[in-house]
Amino acid sequence: MLLGRYQFTCRFIEDALLPPYKGSTFRGAFGNALKKVVCAVREKNCSRCLLAARCVYARAFENVTPAPGEASRQVAPPHPYVIEPPAGTQTRYASGELFEFTLLLFGEFTDYLPYFVYAFEAMGEQGLGARRGQGMGRYVLESICCEGRSLYDASRRQLASHRPRMLQLGSATSTNGELHLHIITPLRLKFDNQLSAQLPFHLLTRAALRRVSSLFACYGRGEPEFDYRGLVARAKEVEIRQASLRWHDWKRYSSRQEQTMLMGGMNGEIIYRGAIGEYLPLLDLARELHLGKQSAFGLGQVNFTFSPDPVA
Repeated sequence: MLLGRYQFTCRFIEDALLPPYKGSTFRGAFGNALKKVVCAVREKNCSRCLLAARCVYARAFENVTPAPGEASRQVAPPHPYVIEPPAGTQTRYASGELFEFTLLLFGEFTDYLPYFVYAFEAMGEQGLGARRGQGMGRYVLESICCEGRSLYDASRRQLASHRPRMLQLGSATSTNGELHLHIITPLRLKFDNQLSAQLPFHLLTRAALRRVSSLFACYGRGEPEFDYRGLVARAKEVEIRQASLRWHDWKRYSSRQEQTMLMGGMNGEIIYRGAIGEYLPLLDLARELHLGKQSAFGLGQVNFTFSPDPVA
């Protein structure tokens, strides 16, 4: 599966007031801007639009079924993007201050990068955060980098061509050792139809299998050939050595549902021990792609280190 990882650097030209976790704010403003950029008929309900199956906005944000011949096996395909918002909990930004965020695009949606860039420019003209459109939160896009290479010339507003990276499942081993997992942004996982505040290794494995298989099925060359039952069964034998997880709640306003919603997820660190080697290729993909619910907001970002047992 193709993966484009694009780091945007922007500069506020007005003071801005943002929430501590900015993923929902970025995603909502971005969706509104993209629809204005690409929508030809101004139809409020994308499912009734004749152009929906070919529309970048409808397919990226509304989960509209692709055009005939491009149908996915997923009933509700995962979003083909992730927005990793600015790190930290800073809420007040002064005019002239820089900020960065990262956009991930999957599969064929890497070809639509110019539409996404145009939408982020339009978003900057409207403003971001509280009192946007009222003299606060406007910004300008200064640069875009992909894998260390500059793609965007702000002075000429030109976007260079690039080749996205191909994500593939690596080779597994039978190595034993310790895995130190760091949950960077709140991780929302459901197990037995309930949000879980615990993270046994089999639940982490289920989440990674679900995320990787759905994205590769929709935007790659098909699902990897996982031994799903075997991986989950063996994951139950991996033990937790230490855990410092905490539940973090935050609020977001849904303009679609016109209500404030309470969101929550796990943060913190956890150490596993056992036969973890065969799971490392899967977890390598998971830290690239995020895990769990609302991953398009930037939730479920994880990283890990693995320490193999010394050879006797």
